[in-house]
Amino acid sequence: MKSARFLIVTPLVVALGLCPLLAQKKLSASEAKDHIGETATVCGDVASTRYAASTKGQPTFLNLDKPYPSQIFTVLIWGSNKHKFGAPEKELNGKRICVTGKITEYRGTPEIVADEPGQIAK
Repeated sequence: MKSARFLIVTPLVVALGLCPLLAQKKLSASEAKDHIGETATVCGDVASTRYAASTKGQPTFLNLDKPYPSQIFTVLIWGSNKHKFGAPEKELNGKRICVTGKITEYRGTPEIVADEPGQIAK
């Protein structure tokens, strides 16, 4: 009887644990501004890119839907993690991507910092 209960309860516990992952929000780049502080997936077209090699932290910027300086959402990859991504400023420019992470805001523009390549889906 205990093993039958285990077989019923275990899948339910696992399913309930996955619910937050399955219910994760998928947003357009323009919707991200209304979800600062939330973890979500933001999708859009990479309209412009920049690898700022001579700037502190050597950031790479991927601007979605509108190019800099009118960007509405930015994916930020710090130089310390860039080696994991290859050359995203070249490889992802013009592509449609989705990035998952915590949405923050920098100077009025929502962004997600991507630390791992798995956060970005093409």
